[in-house]
Amino acid sequence: MPQEGTFMTLSDIDFPTPSQGDDCKMVREILDLVGDKWTLYIIATLKDGPVRFNELRRRIDGISQRMLTINLRGLERDGLVKRTLFPTIPPRVDYELTDVGRTLLAPVMALVMWADSNRKNIQHARGRYDAC
Repeated sequence: MPQEGTFMTLSDIDFPTPSQGDDCKMVREILDLVGDKWTLYIIATLKDGPVRFNELRRRIDGISQRMLTINLRGLERDGLVKRTLFPTIPPRVDYELTDVGRTLLAPVMALVMWADSNRKNIQHARGRYDAC
């Protein structure tokens, strides 16, 4: 670990290696889930509290009902999202972040802010690259 008052670098982090078998596989699976574009939108959309399924779908531009269902099931399975069914007619279903899911907010929002602040630089780099 770095000394107090210094910044952590990549060399300070104990990354799982392929030789660690199941540990490495599990980390890859988690990163695949969290790195999925729809997961990022779902986590960001649930940041302020419970949201109904149809409201989630309206707030996440371009997501289909099927993709939202698949992603929510995966997030629920991994303990990041809680699903609450209310026995009304028609049934009402709310989704919210669990305590573990809320721990994702800071890194997810940091990634979203990074993407937003660097989008023009990346767009220019793509243009230069594509022009070659």
